[in-house]
Amino acid sequence: MIHSLFLINASGDIFLEKHWKSVVSRSVCDYFFEAQERASEAENVPPVIPTPHHYLLSVYRHKIFFVAVIQSEVPPLFVIEFLHRVVDTFQDYFGVCSEVIIKDNVVVVYEVLEEMLDNGFPLATESNILKELIKPPTILRTVVNTITGSTNVGDQLPTGQLSVVPWRRTGVKYTNNEAYFDVVEEIDAIIDKSGSTITAEIQGVIDACVKLTGMPDLTLSFMNPRLLDDVSFHPCVRFKRWESERILSFIPPDGNFRLLSYHVSAQNLVAIPVYVKHNISFRDSSSLGRFEITVGPKQTMGKTVEGVMVTSQMPKSVLNMTLTPSQGTHAFDPVTKLLSWDVGKINPQKLPSLKGSVSLQAGTSKPDENPTINLQFKIQQLAISEFRGVLNPAKITNHFCVNAGNVSAATADAPADDPDQVHPLVLQTHQGPSRVALQRSSRPVKISFFIFALLFPPSLALGVFTDTPCVGCSQIKSSSLSQINFMKNPFAGSFLLRNKM
Repeated sequence: MIHSLFLINASGDIFLEKHWKSVVSRSVCDYFFEAQERASEAENVPPVIPTPHHYLLSVYRHKIFFVAVIQSEVPPLFVIEFLHRVVDTFQDYFGVCSEVIIKDNVVVVYEVLEEMLDNGFPLATESNILKELIKPPTILRTVVNTITGSTNVGDQLPTGQLSVVPWRRTGVKYTNNEAYFDVVEEIDAIIDKSGSTITAEIQGVIDACVKLTGMPDLTLSFMNPRLLDDVSFHPCVRFKRWESERILSFIPPDGNFRLLSYHVSAQNLVAIPVYVKHNISFRDSSSLGRFEITVGPKQTMGKTVEGVMVTSQMPKSVLNMTLTPSQGTHAFDPVTKLLSWDVGKINPQKLPSLKGSVSLQAGTSKPDENPTINLQFKIQQLAISEFRGVLNPAKITNHFCVNAGNVSAATADAPADDPDQVHPLVLQTHQGPSRVALQRSSRPVKISFFIFALLFPPSLALGVFTDTPCVGCSQIKSSSLSQINFMKNPFAGSFLLRNKM
């Protein structure tokens, strides 16, 4: 399937290559370089490039082209998805995927690639399995390997590779158990000159970082699952239950992973959290024009709009622009005619504006159309789609009782003769911060819940426990509960707005 893999930087230099079958000459990348020269931007390079004897499939991430060479026809998405998995694995191993990091860890990179493909076919692509085969590099491990002459290759085969859950390694143990879930949403919208929304769609993902002991079985339910369409899941999700109940039931991988990605169509009401007021005019009998832009927040639920960047592609007849920003910095490139304004954080008390004049080339007529304004921004702890979820730690070993007086729902106790029976917990949410901790105890405990409501956007609705003797379980032997902390993690938002005049 995949014969070779080439890593090419933005300058067109091949700094790493890996061959699984016969060696493919670097000259095959000449077809890729030709396509790169024809593309206006790196992101516009065609993902599939046919050549007389090969096919070149590529992805561009972190200013690096990952180019796979194949000789026979295969589903392109299959190869492209594998290339994305390679990038994600490098990020998980090294923290950052860049040319410098890859060169510094070239031995580990080759070892990981050798395990991910077997004779050109994907074999081990889960990070948990790979980390048992090839240990991630650390300063201490590097020093030890240098002194002893050992390598990062594991001594034993991964125990979870042949199990029914190959994405999770066995024997996972943590002193502090915790799980984080982040919702990241991007808005792609077009707004006319009057401020009315022509179209708006949301692309979102749920990224998770789970560090739980053993084999936890989690359930994540949503307040409004019908908002979602075109949903893509991690292999750990039980798809049949999603189809029937619209509930995510899964045994999570250990560490960082993407639980799902989703799409909210334009048919649903999408509230744009910012607005743009603009006045761009050109005179018929003069080579001067007027340019004025003001950006402000709208329906942000009190959240701060930050990371604001305004760009506009001006007409070719524009010679120069003399502008004064009330906040941030701006730049105009007279060659590409691109105006960029780095606003930063918006203060609702003093809205940022950019005002000034536009100079046209002598003898040119007034532009037929006004330029398009592109606005990028970021809002933390705000989910525009009103996507809300409730996490249920469905399986918790060790016996305990639940005082359901302050809980929306909870299950009954285990029989006295079965202290290790699995207990599901169904945690409903209201309003407020959320945190849960199961503390170690030397005796049977009664767990009282004080449930708080989800913030908007939602975090994980959990509770607070008190360590008091359980009267109903006086005959049960003492149990030791592993600590489980589901810390509140704000849902990040990243949105893109295109304001068309």
